[in-house]
Amino acid sequence: MNETDGLRYRRLNRAKIITDEPQAPENKNSSYSGKVFRVTLVTLAVSLLVPLIGAIILLESPIEPQYLSFLEPPLMSGALEPNFKLRQAERLFEGQLIGPESMANIGGVLYTGTADGKIVKIEDGKMHTLATLGRPPCGTQKDEPNCGRPLGIRASQNRTLFVADAYLGLFEVNPFTGEVKELVSTQIPVNGKRLSFVNDLDVTRDGRKIYFTDSSSKWQRRDYAYLFMEGINDGRLLEYDTFTKEVTVLMDNLRFPNGVQLSPNEDFVLVAEMTMARIRRCYVSGLNKGGLDLFVENLPGFPDNIRSSSSGGYWVAMSAVRPNPGFSMLDFLSQKPWIKKIIFKLLSQEALMQFIPKYSLVVELYDNGVCKRSFHDPHGVVATYVSEAHEQDGYLYLGSFRSPFLCRLNLSEV
Repeated sequence: MNETDGLRYRRLNRAKIITDEPQAPENKNSSYSGKVFRVTLVTLAVSLLVPLIGAIILLESPIEPQYLSFLEPPLMSGALEPNFKLRQAERLFEGQLIGPESMANIGGVLYTGTADGKIVKIEDGKMHTLATLGRPPCGTQKDEPNCGRPLGIRASQNRTLFVADAYLGLFEVNPFTGEVKELVSTQIPVNGKRLSFVNDLDVTRDGRKIYFTDSSSKWQRRDYAYLFMEGINDGRLLEYDTFTKEVTVLMDNLRFPNGVQLSPNEDFVLVAEMTMARIRRCYVSGLNKGGLDLFVENLPGFPDNIRSSSSGGYWVAMSAVRPNPGFSMLDFLSQKPWIKKIIFKLLSQEALMQFIPKYSLVVELYDNGVCKRSFHDPHGVVATYVSEAHEQDGYLYLGSFRSPFLCRLNLSEV
């Protein structure tokens, strides 16, 4: 036997070590369990993805989103610097009224409309129903077309209330007796198009002209998320003459026109074009009568109602913002209509609302559209879903299109 054969022999016949400890058997089940886990995981993924893909392909989207383009949102700095000033507001009548969208006052008496079709009167800390515009049942979105949904409300100098109801039209309401008079019915088309979503209004000092918005001829108020996300330009600004009873279209092709506000001299009307994050201007008297232009564009959020401020400017309420720095989901989706279609194939309007970050913002604009100051409530801790800022006697009353309360902010403290 040579040396090489001897080494080979010793390797093959090495001594085995024998101990008293039991030897661990080879785990033959481990590889089998891993295979079962992988198969289960793949099966689960397929069972979820196949219906999802099927829904995306087969289901029809309720909207046909438009391609929209925005400028980069303004920086949240200077007059727009984030703060917590809206959190200093106090909630009023919490749980006693739902969706007080807009407010008006006659002296020290405050009036608002609620989600259950009522016009409510608030006096000396007490609240009672002044009038109802529709007919019961009320209380759900399904009931809104019959029950009515008061949105914009104004008080004229002759101590009369004017109300814009989303489903029913324009009304005059006696603030003392509650007597209701219909002015404009949504059952009568204007220039061949129906009034599907009457939103806000303003009235001249002499009470002759009422300017109001119809946010869409396609979508009703209960479908406001569809209207906003679709971006369709079928909204209008209209004028109602209380003497001749005629309705005239002043502006059309607007994307979700919302708040309305006359200038102090009543020579122009401001209109919040919500979907486009801007405010348009329509001249209604003087040398520029009939002229149209932009009052302010590229706002830090999506404007709802506009109201005059005691300084000669304007309060603008926003319940959704375009953060910069930060990520604006709504800006991102504006240039991706196909994603919007998929979203609404899979989610309801109410479900979508849960994904939109809560952020309440009220800005005061100078009479030239420049931002003077802003009040914020990041995450909507106190003031949620703000729709209007109404100034009265040193306080800012904050309306909401869905919250069950009013908010009141002492302006001397902010």
